[in-house]
Amino acid sequence: MTAPSPALSAPVEPGVSPSPLPSMRLRELVFGAACAAAVRAAARLGVADALGDAPMTVESLATAVRTEPKPLRRLLRALSCYGVFAERPDGTFAHTEMSRLLRVDDPNSLRDISLWCTEPWTWDAWPKLDQAVRTGRNVVEDLYGKEFFGYLNEDAPESADVFNRAMTTSSEQSARDVAALLDLSGSRSVADLGGGQGHVVACLLDKYPEMRGYLLDLPRVVGNALPRLREGGDLADRAHIVPGDIREAVPVEADVYVIKNILEWDDESTARLLRNVVEAGGPGARVVVIENLVDDTPSMRFSTAMDLLLLLNVGGAKHTTDSMTGRLRAAGLEVGEVQPVNPYLHAFDCRVPE
Repeated sequence: MTAPSPALSAPVEPGVSPSPLPSMRLRELVFGAACAAAVRAAARLGVADALGDAPMTVESLATAVRTEPKPLRRLLRALSCYGVFAERPDGTFAHTEMSRLLRVDDPNSLRDISLWCTEPWTWDAWPKLDQAVRTGRNVVEDLYGKEFFGYLNEDAPESADVFNRAMTTSSEQSARDVAALLDLSGSRSVADLGGGQGHVVACLLDKYPEMRGYLLDLPRVVGNALPRLREGGDLADRAHIVPGDIREAVPVEADVYVIKNILEWDDESTARLLRNVVEAGGPGARVVVIENLVDDTPSMRFSTAMDLLLLLNVGGAKHTTDSMTGRLRAAGLEVGEVQPVNPYLHAFDCRVPE
């Protein structure tokens, strides 16, 4: 008797379809927009927040989120195929590990990030990916007549708010992982370059009570720094907020510089920032670069998708291990250990040569 195909016989999570044949898988992939739109709809409707610990009927959920029951069932059934919510034999729906991540109150919530990745501008930009691949340029300037962040802040303030919330959520979650990984014993000061609201530097100051910290970012960004870092905050006596453009200058001398998720611009801007860090830190300074990688990591699908989105909106790119190492060495840094921070981030531990 012929053995069954492993792809068709492997155990699967309840409610999630087994891996299909290539022809069926391709059909699913070209309908990927439907899955993304379904996640966005569930997030905007607040379905995950309305669904408690006990399974609920579609009728009860529909009342809670003010929708019609029949189309809501269709939405939930589509999502349950991917493990987002689970349809039970009695027709009720229950949470899964993934659907709980759409709750606002979940400590690991991905609701705002899910909204950010499916904002209206993305639906304008993705169909022009072939154009971006041909030219190597972003498509946003052709679509909206201005660079991406100018468009967000001037023409799409709701999307700008979603972006800010998503970046805050992402920073909060990854900052804990960064602080847990980094051993800064013996260092007296750390500078977080392009550090947003300061989640990383706050976590590091918590971990090392004798350390001083610097937060550097654009004035409009550090103007919203964590209250803990500002005057009257519990970390204010050890935290220094430095507004400015780090691509132009890094006006802080520190033992350690952390550069997280900002080396995604064009090559010239990346090289200029790294040169600024080398000049500011001087011989012996430690530089820790933290980035998503697009080679041989557990997050390849996620990271390569972000890489393409960066191409579309700002003309940027994620890095491979080799391309990141090459840029760091070209800036005059000695590259040491490269290690995972979590499933989607890696840390490059570097030093300015003595």
